[in-house]
Amino acid sequence: MNRLISIELQKIWMNKASRILTLTYFILLSFIALIASIKFDIGPFKFHLAEMGIFNFPFIWHFNTYVAAILKLFLAIVIVSMMANEYSYGTLKQNLIDGLSKKEFILSKFLTVVLFAFISTVFIFVMSLILGLIFSSYTEIGIIFSDLDYLLAFFVKLTGFFSFCLFLGIFVKRSAFALGFLLVWNIIEAIIRGFLAFKVFPGSDIDKKITQFLPLESMSNLIVNPGPRLSVVKNIGSQMGIDTDIDYSVSYFAILIVLVWTFLFIHFSYKLLKNRDL
Repeated sequence: MNRLISIELQKIWMNKASRILTLTYFILLSFIALIASIKFDIGPFKFHLAEMGIFNFPFIWHFNTYVAAILKLFLAIVIVSMMANEYSYGTLKQNLIDGLSKKEFILSKFLTVVLFAFISTVFIFVMSLILGLIFSSYTEIGIIFSDLDYLLAFFVKLTGFFSFCLFLGIFVKRSAFALGFLLVWNIIEAIIRGFLAFKVFPGSDIDKKITQFLPLESMSNLIVNPGPRLSVVKNIGSQMGIDTDIDYSVSYFAILIVLVWTFLFIHFSYKLLKNRDL
């Protein structure tokens, strides 16, 4: 297992573009800390994000994982390019000639996906813990380590999304087309959601019960927008008659759906590779 991971990491590190994108991803993750420095004072109006409670425990786990998940596209490009380069440079065929089985090849890619997701999760955990200890108004142990299931949801979300990218990289073979297909699929899901919500089941939540099984939608449902949880947003919402009292907790059913999709993406990646003439 260590051998398989080391082979993939070496391939990524030897590729300049992949190396830069990976470093950029983690640098951008660390920039979440800069949100604390955003401060505007315009007369009586004062805007300081850190004082709005975004770094309070346990809200910080929700906020940071949601923001960090937005940046996953950088690693998605690395994952897609990682697979596309195997075809472009002929390393896939060479690995198979050298004795690596197709199952081991897919396993090496999946282990790399899991490793990226795990390192990202640990990075966010450490950074959130530091920011929370600095800015949070609540530092009791019980409060600090509550709602850690957002980190689990973050890990599952990245693993599922990167597995989807891996499948597209194998299916399409070209990184640009694979990323284009990812964009098209996102649009298709948006059309399906809109059609069900406004045409088939208007005024009902049946559309959400159906679309929760779509791959990208299921990943999106793991960590919902934390903005309405902020007290200032709730106050504005109540004054405008907007309901902000929704369920923000992590759905373990959504986690199960994403895990099933992850299994299917890896399974069909292997089937494609197994049946394809290289």
